[in-house]
Amino acid sequence: MSDEETQRKKVTIDDQTIQRGPQGATHQVAEGDIPTLTTQQGTPVADDQNTYKAGARGPTLLEDFHFREKIFHFDHERIPERVVHARGYGAHGFFELTDSLGDLTTASVLSKVGERVPAFVRFSTVAGNKGSFDLARDVRGFAVKLYTEQGNWDLVGNNIPVFFIQDAIKFPDMVHAVKEEPDRGFPQAQSAHDNFWDFASLSPETVHMLLWIMSDRAIPRSFRFMEGFGVHSFRLIDAQGKSTYVKFHWKPKQGLQSVVWNEALKINGADPDFHRRDLWDAITSGNYPEWELGVQLFDDEFADKFDFDILDATKLIPEEILPIRRIGRLVLDRVVDNFFAETEQVAFCTQNVVPGIGFTNDPLLQGRNFSYLDTQTKRLGGPNFTHIPINAPKCPFHNFQQDGHMAMHNPKGRANYEPNSWGAGPRENPKTGYNANAEQIDGPKTRERGERFADHYSQARQFFISQTQPEQTHIKNAFVFELSKCENPAIRSRVVSHLLNVDETLAKGVAEGLRLEKLPQAAPPARTPITNLPPSPALSIVKNGPGNFSGRKIGVLVTDDTDAALLDGVLAAAKTENTIVELVAPAVGGVKTTDGKLRPAGQKIVGGPSVLYDAVIVLTSAEGTKLLLGESTARDFVADAFAHAKFIGFGEDAAPLLEKAGITKSDLDDGILLLQKAADATKFIEKCRDLRFWAREPKTHAV
Repeated sequence: MSDEETQRKKVTIDDQTIQRGPQGATHQVAEGDIPTLTTQQGTPVADDQNTYKAGARGPTLLEDFHFREKIFHFDHERIPERVVHARGYGAHGFFELTDSLGDLTTASVLSKVGERVPAFVRFSTVAGNKGSFDLARDVRGFAVKLYTEQGNWDLVGNNIPVFFIQDAIKFPDMVHAVKEEPDRGFPQAQSAHDNFWDFASLSPETVHMLLWIMSDRAIPRSFRFMEGFGVHSFRLIDAQGKSTYVKFHWKPKQGLQSVVWNEALKINGADPDFHRRDLWDAITSGNYPEWELGVQLFDDEFADKFDFDILDATKLIPEEILPIRRIGRLVLDRVVDNFFAETEQVAFCTQNVVPGIGFTNDPLLQGRNFSYLDTQTKRLGGPNFTHIPINAPKCPFHNFQQDGHMAMHNPKGRANYEPNSWGAGPRENPKTGYNANAEQIDGPKTRERGERFADHYSQARQFFISQTQPEQTHIKNAFVFELSKCENPAIRSRVVSHLLNVDETLAKGVAEGLRLEKLPQAAPPARTPITNLPPSPALSIVKNGPGNFSGRKIGVLVTDDTDAALLDGVLAAAKTENTIVELVAPAVGGVKTTDGKLRPAGQKIVGGPSVLYDAVIVLTSAEGTKLLLGESTARDFVADAFAHAKFIGFGEDAAPLLEKAGITKSDLDDGILLLQKAADATKFIEKCRDLRFWAREPKTHAV
């Protein structure tokens, strides 16, 4: 049987017929007559999976009226907040180039070493609305606007390097599925429901992204501790018009870090603005977040060596195969003056590039280039959103665009067109103006994807085997949690059938967690998966930690008569490591330590649970410990830190509180340190550089 026949064959799952379409996409076929999908004008649709392209690997054609109508309607579904990425938080900073790519591009921002350009960055979640919480399991938007001397360059990316779909025509379906179900209006900011997993299980191209979204990448500890990716392959274009493929990466100088799921749930209750507050506090305290800009550069000969197509946004190029060249740094050093004027009104568009940067024929990128401008026009009330200061270029700009809603400036004088005889206004400049790379395009007008788009499982397997054991466990448990929220058993089984093509141990673990009575057959792949791809250490969060405790936060539980010398030792050690310390006390007014000083607290114990901190220390006095033994939040402070594999320091007088939290002498491990003198605080900070004591986690089951 040919690959094409395999892709299109019918299978039966729980007495429901499933039709496999292009690239293994599947559609449930009900009994009886099936209505034909049409446009809003009633025109029958032949293919709802692929945009029209000039050849299987060619650019998307503007004449595809079905795609344009579908994406146009989707873009206008919400007012005034964003349809996706509604909950966001932004900050100002700068980008500085440290290694020139002037031999590959005419973009000044990538050519002039040492020159700083202003930047604005907006981080976001995707699925929830503006009022949702920060620690949802979700993709994080990582959108960067650079105000260069050649115009604005928007690198509109995510904290995950791949995406759910390959073709932009499926974006409305994917977002509809993950959003709250339309008949009931919930769940909010969650993918744990039938609609999302129904769509995902019927769309095998989502599988690689599913592994990422079920990993700890989807619950980052902070915006500061996550990577950013341009997702797509772009082009760099030199003065002769020659192009080089490029993939963009933002590497955090602070290292990678995430939370665990049980911790995320409790953070959302304790502080739904956790990520916002963290970024604000870091910048206002002078602890400026920083990322390095890295690039993967390659040509057609290199791209053709892969078994996948580099135009496929569900794939990545492992760093071990193509190392990342670090060429610049992004620093966030200023919070906004007004949230609405800046963070809420900023408009990012993937089409916003400068001379020397171009696009590939990635069908998801091509669709984004069309969609974003339309979306921002609708969201911000008209075509003049570039007149809003946060969106305006900081270089000179001139054009003949006029009027429209909320126009702040119009052409002066008689001429509002070109060419004109009045010698007025700007003119095009072939020398410095934007030119795309010269590309020979020759292909049939078709709705299809290239054959190398068809492998949906190989890189998903590579991602999974690249994780440490705790990370693999988290992925398995995340699948079990999410699918347990699905009411339809057939959907759960269908997801497991795809996981069998990724990793049998993972699939069986999920099936056991769901208590499936029968393990399903593996889903027929559109293309035989490659099972010998090597692990990529760069894909693991744990393997890419910071190696220090800088920028992290310790919560210190104190009471009256806390040992002043011991507390001062903690403060001194933390300062040396650039670690933040917050005192948690019975009252926010603080405590009087043994030296008679009043130490103001940052949190009252009921409002400062240990989930807000990266590590905890309990320095309560003997009398203070007795008072807290009957306080449930104090017990939870210790118990949660233990369950979440955090490092715990404690003074001798606090030992009864550990016992009350269920930590017996047999539970004491190398992640729990007795602090008897000030010097012990330095040893504790050194231990904390590992961020978590993962060896404890299997005993706690709080993942």
